[in-house]
Amino acid sequence: MSMDELKRRLGQVSDLHAAAGLMSWDQETLMPKEAARVRGLQLATLEGLAHELFTDVRTAELLEAAGEPQDATDAAILRVTRRDYAKATRLPTEFIEEAARARNEAHHAWLHARQHSDFATFAPHLAKMMDLARRQADLLGYDEHPYDALLDEYEPGMRASQVEPVFADLRDRTLPLLRQIVAAGDAADYSVLTRPFPPAAQKAFAWRVAEEAFGLKPEFARQDESAHPFQTNFSRSDLRITTRVEDYWPACLFGTWHETGHAMYERGISERWERTPVSRGASLGVHESQSRMFENLLARSRPFWERYFPHLAEVAPEVTAGLDAETLYRAVNRVQPSLIRVEADEVTYNFHIMLRFELELALLEGRLRVQELPEAWNAKMQEYLGLTPPNDALGVLQDIHWSAGLIGYFPTYTLGNLLSVQLLEAAKRDRAVAEGIERAEYGPLLAWLVEKVHQYGRSLTPTQITEQATGQVLTADPYVAYLHEKYAGIYGLQALS
Repeated sequence: MSMDELKRRLGQVSDLHAAAGLMSWDQETLMPKEAARVRGLQLATLEGLAHELFTDVRTAELLEAAGEPQDATDAAILRVTRRDYAKATRLPTEFIEEAARARNEAHHAWLHARQHSDFATFAPHLAKMMDLARRQADLLGYDEHPYDALLDEYEPGMRASQVEPVFADLRDRTLPLLRQIVAAGDAADYSVLTRPFPPAAQKAFAWRVAEEAFGLKPEFARQDESAHPFQTNFSRSDLRITTRVEDYWPACLFGTWHETGHAMYERGISERWERTPVSRGASLGVHESQSRMFENLLARSRPFWERYFPHLAEVAPEVTAGLDAETLYRAVNRVQPSLIRVEADEVTYNFHIMLRFELELALLEGRLRVQELPEAWNAKMQEYLGLTPPNDALGVLQDIHWSAGLIGYFPTYTLGNLLSVQLLEAAKRDRAVAEGIERAEYGPLLAWLVEKVHQYGRSLTPTQITEQATGQVLTADPYVAYLHEKYAGIYGLQALS
């Protein structure tokens, strides 16, 4: 009976988080501006109640009384819940509520600052976010570095000391490739990427592909617009993705397909974990492997455009006039150092992540003051990509993460990039999957991902999922080899270092 009572309690906690999530989604998509102050109080109340219910002594009693689990499902629920409980009880409810209020205020300050390209108005809120991050790290505890406590929230078991050599290795192995590509010159006419493409047609085409190719259905999902694309869900049957529409139309299309990858991961998690802490992705790195796989490995592939070019020509003849599938494939795979992370190509993307990781460490350690961040940001952009942002909106203010208190989140993007290729290479050992990918028919691949990755939720660790699905630990080798092979073909490179 104690296990039944524990599941009821976990279900109530999950419901409170879902209600808060729905309010957060609403504030990003539909909420009137004047509602911001009260919405912050509402979110603080819901998150505080969820935290109090989960960390109540009765939860500990139920975990103790549960004893030996009856089956593998209960064993996973107990294992994950005990881990979460041990961490959550280190964070006082007052801290949770304070952080929720601060995030709400910071979010709206960020929106204003980004619109007006005015970092100074956001700086006090970012200082508060960093203070909360330091306090959270101290409350949670760590062995090596305070950053580890924050990173563990998103990538369980990962430490800054493990991230740093991975990033250094990637930098050393991809910078020469980037230099060769830049020296090679254009591989296509890139002006096609800003040809007139009506906003409604952009969203309609992006959704059509998300549904037909990737399985995202209106019965359990919907799409809206927001300042920064994201995915959230309130159950595996209620998935929300957002996008944004720009003159640079790939932002809408590939943004939609990126978030579709996230959504289909949540959709694939087994129903047996519903309304428990297990019913989420194993980590943000594993999550990102799915979104980057859909966005890049599939939707930027030659077979994809051979299949969907005619569909694009139907809805956007102004875009495809004078083109064929091959020229569009080359255009959407343009490599060029750029200012905006979410629009960065596969070769330069990880440099955007390295920059943010290094700055987060410096801020957390106190080696860098918040007021100095724009200058430090611009210096890193110049060092890695040879660019200097002309204003804060195109530089330090472009991401939502810091306003949301997501310190330690950014490294998961690069970890996801590495895992995406490693998983796809493993999946293609299945002949049906490989043949489907060559025809841009992704049903067999999705079934493989559900079986090998999605269904487990948090019942397996990121390391366990990686090793079980691919037969080896996470490695950068497949990802680096993929970049070299793909872009050597597009840019006609002869010798790759």
